[in-house]
Amino acid sequence: MRTIGLIGSGNIGSQLARLAIKQGYDVVLSNSRGPETLQPLVMELGEHARAATPAEAAAAGDLVVVTIPLKNYQQVPVEELRGKTVIDTMNYYPQRDGNIAELDDESTTTSELLQAHLPDSHVVKAFTNIMSDHLTSQGSPAGAPNRRALPIAGDDAAAKEQVASLINEFGFDVIDAGPLAEGWRWQRDTPAYVTALDAKGMEQALAEAVRYADMA
Repeated sequence: MRTIGLIGSGNIGSQLARLAIKQGYDVVLSNSRGPETLQPLVMELGEHARAATPAEAAAAGDLVVVTIPLKNYQQVPVEELRGKTVIDTMNYYPQRDGNIAELDDESTTTSELLQAHLPDSHVVKAFTNIMSDHLTSQGSPAGAPNRRALPIAGDDAAAKEQVASLINEFGFDVIDAGPLAEGWRWQRDTPAYVTALDAKGMEQALAEAVRYADMA
């Protein structure tokens, strides 16, 4: 895996691109406004970055990150992502995304929505409980004391292993929370959401999560 495609290049996407290039990857950036709007970021990132359309970024990436507002998830290219590992960084914010009934009644999760949209891809939920600037400021070498841990969830073991390896390269321990259906455990307002915790603390925070319907 040498090329990471990014569908969305905002706060999270741009920071992941910086981390990826630091680790020797090529990145293909895209957004909804056109490749020309990404030229300042491409110039900053250097020769290992280029801008493209979302479909081109999806096709070019050995692994692809979807990092857009959740309300736009149905615009993610499908055919170009067939058979690929797709990292989902999306969170549900009703004030931005509008109300999504199946998320409001907790019958599904954000990443399961994306997986249903991409039936032949392998979606892994990651990078959804960390502030964008912390991605490039709070990483540390493997084995470092109190190394921050990030959770992942996914239905494909090989895809999760691929994403866990990348997260470790980026400077964080990884907690496998299980299948995509468990991704709710670090959604907004849960103990693990945007909270800096080591592996033990993250495991405890995930275990303490409760559904919205059960919150006091």
